[in-house]
Amino acid sequence: MKKLQAWLPLLFAIVLALGMAAGYTLRENIPSGQGFFQSSRQSSVQETIDLIRMQYVDSLDMDTLAEDAIKAMLNNLDPHSIFIPAKYLQQVNEDLQGNFDGIGVEFQIIDDTVHVVNVLPGGPSDKAGISTGDRFLSVGDSSVAGNNISSEKIKSLLRGKGGSLANIVMLRNGEKKEFQIARSAIPLYSVDAAYMADSITGFIHLNKFSGTSYEECMQAMEKLQARGMKKLILDLRNNGGGILDEAVDIADEFLDGDKLIVYTQGSKLPKVEYRCKRPGLFEKGELVVLVDEGSASASEVLAGALQDWDRATIIGRRTFGKGLVQKQYSLAGGSALRLTVARYYTPTGRSIQKSYANGRSAYNNETLERFHNGEVLHENDELLPVGDSAVFITKGGRKLYGGGGITPDIYVSYDSSGISANMAPLFTDQHFGKFIYLHYLQRRPYFDQFRDASDFSENFQAGEESWSALMRYTEKNKIPFGPFSTHDREEIGKKIKAWMARQIWGMQGYYEINNLHDKTFQKAMEQQR
Repeated sequence: MKKLQAWLPLLFAIVLALGMAAGYTLRENIPSGQGFFQSSRQSSVQETIDLIRMQYVDSLDMDTLAEDAIKAMLNNLDPHSIFIPAKYLQQVNEDLQGNFDGIGVEFQIIDDTVHVVNVLPGGPSDKAGISTGDRFLSVGDSSVAGNNISSEKIKSLLRGKGGSLANIVMLRNGEKKEFQIARSAIPLYSVDAAYMADSITGFIHLNKFSGTSYEECMQAMEKLQARGMKKLILDLRNNGGGILDEAVDIADEFLDGDKLIVYTQGSKLPKVEYRCKRPGLFEKGELVVLVDEGSASASEVLAGALQDWDRATIIGRRTFGKGLVQKQYSLAGGSALRLTVARYYTPTGRSIQKSYANGRSAYNNETLERFHNGEVLHENDELLPVGDSAVFITKGGRKLYGGGGITPDIYVSYDSSGISANMAPLFTDQHFGKFIYLHYLQRRPYFDQFRDASDFSENFQAGEESWSALMRYTEKNKIPFGPFSTHDREEIGKKIKAWMARQIWGMQGYYEINNLHDKTFQKAMEQQR
């Protein structure tokens, strides 16, 4: 017995080792859902992935397979629950935060050469001496001239960590120039235009709701009020939304008291109300909000709140109809899941969300369908209810509709009187923008003599010289546009003028010129008189 007791520890160790070895051998051949220590309630999705990983005949990229599985699951949910791969997450977040680290240039690729189209005033490139018209030869060790360079590739080379150096070689008037530029935060402005349309009417165009939108709007309104603004036109057309809190804070500047701005509610989340919290900067002046089928989400929250409280006149066309709230969750590997968790409701209780019962394809094509069924071409100013939309009445007695976006108070049809389809090839592959840039360089001393967009508006017309330059460009680039009418030529002249103003003064210049011929803006000006 004493001898047996002496050997027992060794025997136990041998048995334990053999058991562990057998267990690991069995584990490799049993799906994880059926393992000894696994829960029998593991999902069939995970079981399938495990089986494929262990038993499939060919080697696979399991990360890609998992991403595809996630996307397939999301396809059965609403259209705004999405998976964001790791490689796109930074770009998505930069757009919402309102800035990125880079050198501060706008570029365009023409004939396989990267051209500097515009330089951010006061930005890193401006301070280093980069000028519009410069052409990139290399960035760091990478040649970017005549090298089938893509926009994504040049972006990846120019962007980087704040404070890092970009060594760049440019070509200017046939001479090589070297620059060392320290990257820094480059703003992605959400207010891209703010000017006085007349002596008392201000105009602000807001292109998204990012982390800086409220601050930008406040600065714009203060600047316009200092110039005598008593009335405001807020343009939310083609604003696809963004950060809810920014829209709420902007609404607070127009509404008084503790008025309800919006509330959210979901089956798993309780009702959350967003109310006014502070005295507003523009609670009393006349207010018009411009919307169209490209106005979505936070834009609809803002427009809906101002409409429900009879605070603003909404002019344009029915908005997109996105009234779902997403929350972003981080996933393994740096990817993210943006999952719908609630719905938006306006102060009167209107649901902004349009139906997605017919699937994602029908949902995504719904705005295009408005052109086919004639909704956007409707010539009357009357309200256009959608389907069996519920009716809501404001305290001021206005009739409102829910269940599919924000229906405007005054309807303005899509302007179909523009250029004919024969001229459409001019606007493919960024041809028109490239022409404007090259035309500007060819006549730079002439264009630079204009003091501002107002001076340009009064004293420039796109005449024969601009038209001839456009014809030379189309011939050189073999752009197959068809016969054009006198009306086509007049419309192209307007576009040359507006786009040239953008080239020189940015989007501010574009809107100052383009609004002179914009039907919706003109309708707003009529309301303000």
